[in-house]
Amino acid sequence: MRIAIEDLAVSLSGRTVVHGIDVIAEDGEIVGLVGPNGSGKSTVLRTVYRHLAPDAGRVLVGGTDIRTLTPAQSAQRVAALPQERGSDFELSVREVVAMGRTPYKRAFAGEDGTDTELVAAALERVGMAGAGRRRFSALSGGERQRVLLARALAQDPRVLVLDEPTNHLDVRHQVELLALLREQRRTTLIALHDLNAAASVCDRLHVLHDGALVASGAPREVLTADLLAEVFGVRVAVVEHPLTGDPLIAFDHRSPAGGLPGAVAAAR
Repeated sequence: MRIAIEDLAVSLSGRTVVHGIDVIAEDGEIVGLVGPNGSGKSTVLRTVYRHLAPDAGRVLVGGTDIRTLTPAQSAQRVAALPQERGSDFELSVREVVAMGRTPYKRAFAGEDGTDTELVAAALERVGMAGAGRRRFSALSGGERQRVLLARALAQDPRVLVLDEPTNHLDVRHQVELLALLREQRRTTLIALHDLNAAASVCDRLHVLHDGALVASGAPREVLTADLLAEVFGVRVAVVEHPLTGDPLIAFDHRSPAGGLPGAVAAAR
């Protein structure tokens, strides 16, 4: 399902956080948002899963303004893994994942065979199949992350919205999560701090800086040394990954440097 964010503007506490944002994710694409802390990545994503209402612009899901849908209709189309994640669920792992089926249920309706299959499949896909009876509150941060991803998958949405989904995951589970996203080819909007992960998993990237979109395109086109120096204030070399051929960003940890004047302006 196609997602189109059109001329989006959002203010929080009277301050404009993002403005003039245009992002498109075609059916089956993985589209990434990257940028420094405070650049507006999470704010943009929150408008897609209706946690925030924009001041201007709109979010179209399959051609329909998401604000015109009921909460259940919206949740059947879009599932989110936000950064603000509950950690105090006094529920079992399986019960948490089964919450993803709520948009399809009438009040007081019980679980049916489809629900059971989707919950089991989601737990299997995130490597938590044997953990269904464990208490969610007793899990590690990485385990909770995987369970909440399973809940989003059990929701069986057309669109996934993921805000820093690799946080708290060890290297193996980061790699497995990115492989899962590539495998399923569900339309996905994802915010990532890890630029190498973004280069590996995303079909297209949008770079945000101070609430504005400063570059868009394929990872190889967007992740240039000049733009990264300007936006992130670091010196890098962009080379080819020896195993995958993706862009690989090598950071100079000894001599971090500011950007090159004019790089962002040229990319607008």
